[in-house]
Amino acid sequence: MKTLQKILTIFIAVGAVGGALMMWLDPSGATWGGEPLLEMLREKMPWPDIFFKNFIPSSLVLLILNGITQFTAAVLLFKKHRLAHFAVLTCGIILMLWIVLEWWVWGFNAMSNIFFVLGLVEVIAAVVSIHNIRS
Repeated sequence: MKTLQKILTIFIAVGAVGGALMMWLDPSGATWGGEPLLEMLREKMPWPDIFFKNFIPSSLVLLILNGITQFTAAVLLFKKHRLAHFAVLTCGIILMLWIVLEWWVWGFNAMSNIFFVLGLVEVIAAVVSIHNIRS
């Protein structure tokens, strides 16, 4: 279970960092097909003229919520910290909430669906690990 958690936290963190870098390299989304996504964000989210002129604010939130937190959980797992599994549980919940927001804005799509399942697996693995520690 711990190996699965380590793999998931690193995979999700690397994906979040990669997504943030992609958004920083082209904040308009033109080179990676993000322009229609940006328009959808502007239609659904509050304060579009402040936060959704480009993808920079979204990239920062992605990096913080799903990049840094997942890397932190991975480090705690490798150090066998007593709060590691709670960190993984928190990260899984954050990821699933992030995906629910994506579904609301963009609808269902393969990548979001896969990452929701990964977040769910994180939650289940963390709950099982926490239960095993307490038993």
